[in-house]
Amino acid sequence: MRLLFITSNRLGDAVLSTSVLRHYVETYPGIKVTVACGPVAAPIFEAVPGLERIIEMPKQKRGGHWWKLWKSVAFRWWDIIVDLRGSATAFVLPGWKRVVLKGNDDSVHRVEQLARLIGVDRPLNPKIWLDPIHVKRAQEILSSFAGRPLLVVGPTANWGGKMWPIDRFQDLVGRLTSITGPLPDAHVLLVGAPSEIEKAQELISSIADDRRTVVFGTEHLLTVQACLEKADLYIGNDSGLMHMAAASGSPTVGLFGPSRPENYAPYGKKTAYVCTDRNYDQILADGVDWKSQKSLMTDLSVDKVFEFSCKFLK
Repeated sequence: MRLLFITSNRLGDAVLSTSVLRHYVETYPGIKVTVACGPVAAPIFEAVPGLERIIEMPKQKRGGHWWKLWKSVAFRWWDIIVDLRGSATAFVLPGWKRVVLKGNDDSVHRVEQLARLIGVDRPLNPKIWLDPIHVKRAQEILSSFAGRPLLVVGPTANWGGKMWPIDRFQDLVGRLTSITGPLPDAHVLLVGAPSEIEKAQELISSIADDRRTVVFGTEHLLTVQACLEKADLYIGNDSGLMHMAAASGSPTVGLFGPSRPENYAPYGKKTAYVCTDRNYDQILADGVDWKSQKSLMTDLSVDKVFEFSCKFLK
């Protein structure tokens, strides 16, 4: 049995879509899987059970990426074709069962919408599979501070409007890791995309070298995932890394402002979120310059996030 799984370019959406992939992998043991997705998301699928191939789909002019995909898969029979990008591709490929997402339903969480799409009553949590190589590498990274709590912080995002001010992360980390905090003397792992490290530099510099590890694109995403599985707490903005943390099973707190937690809150066993005083609709009503990188999270106080985190960890 073969599955063609077409999913998102974006890391966060791709992580959420693994709830669907997990359903097919666990329902049909031994199924052969081909994943088509964007280059940024591709690494998280490298250890999927039964993986035959990952087809990266960087966007091209005039839909050239869809033509490339069709040429790559058109001459094989697919028992199941899942297209979560709503294209016509699934209908012009040889196959038996086709599942196509035709649009987003903003009344439910994305994971719940995807579960309905495939006819599942209870959604499975997203899951990122690991392999021994990346588990070993994570152990090497974490070994120097073994025995201490691990706080993982995702202080950046792909858009500045979703970023809580860096100086507030600095204050929060200090409180969480203080002697009287919930994670005393914790080591801090700072994570983000390679292009975002400058945005986090103030926070990075505020933490002593022997108390922090910085991973902004310097490690494979599966290595990062293996580190996340060891975290005592992940806290960060709405981002792909937040969804990876939720999928790891570690306690995860997402910070939300100009995005909808109803649709994109971290989804997993130990997840929660804190919102700005103004909700998404109120922020939009005040007017948003989508080209601006100015934070729209300034009315979320450090006190609110700290108190919530302490209660969450109890």
